[in-house]
Amino acid sequence: MAAYKSKTLATWVALLVGSLGLHRFYLYGFKDRLGWFYCIPTFLGLHGIQRVQDYGLDDHLSWALIPLLGLMVAQAMLAAILYGLTPDERWDARHNPGQPVHATRWAPVLGVITALLIGAGVLMATIAFSGQRYFEYQVEEAKKISQ
Repeated sequence: MAAYKSKTLATWVALLVGSLGLHRFYLYGFKDRLGWFYCIPTFLGLHGIQRVQDYGLDDHLSWALIPLLGLMVAQAMLAAILYGLTPDERWDARHNPGQPVHATRWAPVLGVITALLIGAGVLMATIAFSGQRYFEYQVEEAKKISQ
């Protein structure tokens, strides 16, 4: 019999470290290829933040890398929301087949609320950062052409 997979724990793992794919490792094991893929864009986004600290906001490579981190955090929040809102019967049928249904309480709901707050903020910030950098770049190019 497979180990019990808690909906509450999966929700909170996705919320706290989902951008690294740890929620997928919890649910599907370390052989999950998609879980390993999560690390690449997350670390590239963190590298973009480091580049901004080293080279300033004019570093064009960081403009491309930082949104990757925002998107990975946003997708982790989406995973937390999906896990937390999955009905207990469906969760146990998918992840705990053959075991009795375990009723969850408020912990997954609190995780969903937190994920909504964080995910919305991160997604809006990612869109704003990308848009601002794009339009500033366009203004710089227009100035170069007009000179």
